[in-house]
Amino acid sequence: MARSTLLRIPDSCRGPLPLRRLLAVSAIALATANCSTNPQKFAGPAGNGLDPKYGVKTSPRLYNEGDVIPKGGGRRFSGKPYVVAGRTYVPKEDARGYVREGLASWYGAAFHGRMTANGEVFDRHSIAAAHPTLPLPSYVRVTNTANGYSMVVRVNDRGPYHADRVMDVSEEVARALEFHNKGTARVRVAYLGKASVAGSDDRKLLATLRTDGVPAGGRAPVMVADLGPSEEPERFSRTAPAPLAFKPAPEREERDEAPAPRPV
Repeated sequence: MARSTLLRIPDSCRGPLPLRRLLAVSAIALATANCSTNPQKFAGPAGNGLDPKYGVKTSPRLYNEGDVIPKGGGRRFSGKPYVVAGRTYVPKEDARGYVREGLASWYGAAFHGRMTANGEVFDRHSIAAAHPTLPLPSYVRVTNTANGYSMVVRVNDRGPYHADRVMDVSEEVARALEFHNKGTARVRVAYLGKASVAGSDDRKLLATLRTDGVPAGGRAPVMVADLGPSEEPERFSRTAPAPLAFKPAPEREERDEAPAPRPV
């Protein structure tokens, strides 16, 4: 995410950034590449793993398809301003009131098992997403404006960096919102609150799926604060129960000290 993902920004691109963790760049041309598992996707002309447009390198793959992906294990942070492809991104410490519309793409097998920007591991079967500036991890409600389907998604990664994209979502989210057969969809993204770093909350997030075309009204119906680990997510159901109510996570940022990167 992630949900990113999953590109490492070299020292020459960081400027003053203190980040030593992999800062994921998700969804480079994912409109077509997300549906592909081409291992040369970011190989570059020299086969060095660098994307020629963004000048960043993919993060290491820590797990393969079929492996059990660990949940949690990351940290909560926003980060300092950073530059990708000549554009400056300023992460938000407090994103309350954030609502945007734009294109969302999705990322799947090519990023599965790679480290996310906040130190978790991306699982294409999880309810995850990437955003350039929102606090990590946090919750947003993502609505497919074409069909009205919406669900709460956990943001745990940085990206995308296309000028016309507002978010990348996991393959599972794209399936739930019914745009996995397309490269992109127009979505509305509404920030709900900061998320826990303690394990998986996929089951509760799956329960927030709305397929009736009616937007969630009032205050955010899902504001997960301290969810414990759960089992692997079930496949989403079109008859998902009504959204659950959780207590909001406090809008407080932890000290922004990036841990050392994991060994490649």
